[in-house]
Amino acid sequence: MLSKEDNELYTRVGPGTPMGELFRRFWLPALLVSELAEPDGAPVRLRLLGEDLIAFRDTSGKVGVIEERCAHRQASLFFGRNEECGIRCVYHGWKFDTEGRCVDMPNEPADSRYKDKVRLRSYPAREAGDAIWVYMGPSHLHPELPQFEWMHVPPDQRMVTRWHQDSNWAQGMEGEIDASHLSFLHRVFTGAPDADASPGLKQIRESGDTAPQLSVQRTDYGFMYGARRVLPDGHDYWRITQFLLPMYSLVPSTPVASGRAWVPIDDESCWTVHYEFRTDRPFSPAERARAASGDGFPPQLIPGTHYPEANRANDYLIDRQMQRTVNFTGIRGISNQDRAVTESMGPIVDRTREHLSRGDQAITTARRVLIKAAKELQKGIEPAPATDGKLYAVRSLQLVDDEADLGRLVERHRGEMVAELV
Repeated sequence: MLSKEDNELYTRVGPGTPMGELFRRFWLPALLVSELAEPDGAPVRLRLLGEDLIAFRDTSGKVGVIEERCAHRQASLFFGRNEECGIRCVYHGWKFDTEGRCVDMPNEPADSRYKDKVRLRSYPAREAGDAIWVYMGPSHLHPELPQFEWMHVPPDQRMVTRWHQDSNWAQGMEGEIDASHLSFLHRVFTGAPDADASPGLKQIRESGDTAPQLSVQRTDYGFMYGARRVLPDGHDYWRITQFLLPMYSLVPSTPVASGRAWVPIDDESCWTVHYEFRTDRPFSPAERARAASGDGFPPQLIPGTHYPEANRANDYLIDRQMQRTVNFTGIRGISNQDRAVTESMGPIVDRTREHLSRGDQAITTARRVLIKAAKELQKGIEPAPATDGKLYAVRSLQLVDDEADLGRLVERHRGEMVAELV
């Protein structure tokens, strides 16, 4: 468990908070490029780290991310006109460019220079891997984009999506790196539809080993951990998962690799950014259709929104008959199953009430790594991974190997865990 004080530090991400300042040292995947597809298109509301922002693509194609409210009377620029390299407030016509500069005040006299004194808060934005990344930290620092492998494969070999989660970012992240829940939350009964859809989950189910032995190895970018299960034939099945600062995961799966980012909206909600990719060939239409089915990741969304159709208001569409005969939860879709339990904890779980076990070693490590980094930043020690994007060029791994030591196993398969950046 965590103390009340450490839980506050761990979960709060608004301006000036220790964890919020840590997140602001990194580029964050905030939007999909497809959401700002056209120059002079509709602006998009964007809330990140407790700040209300507007994102828009100007006439030249440049993406701007600026505070949402007009500097004049605080009206929302979401209703603004995106035109002629700026977004114009519909209330009195004040216009701002992608840097937040006021470039026109048509309700002021023509000789007025007042506009030169007005500026909205703005943040740099970059496009990579079908995502729009935002940096919200100090301007004198120069972080690098994380060089994930999925950002470098051709567009037809990746799928990137995002959806809204009604819980603190850490609850989603911790669920992602929790190895033992795979034997329960995502269990599909033998003979049920999709029982063999995921090779990894199929091996976990068939092993019958519900208490994997965990080993953790710290890395320059966070840590990796191995979950070792004994198969019926006596051999060991390993799943090595990567955790990368400040909130990324790479989970073992083949031939489609995947992971998620848990981007804080504020203290009580987050964006789940999901990425999956192939290195061998483009996704087929059938594979893309399956990804859109809601059976795994991502969930099916309410049309025109980023909100999942299965949600807390409708009990995630739980089917008690399905729970008896098809899967362990009676909830369809891996993402929906995850959200059901992590959102059920409340907006911010009280970690002083937890009773953690040996199966929670990866979670306790993540907490230590993040709290340590946040406290070091308070002392002026900047997080090194933020300025070295190549640290993120790694892979996760699943394999059958009877080596019992994670360090020796990783050394033996190190070449398989290095990403190829094209």
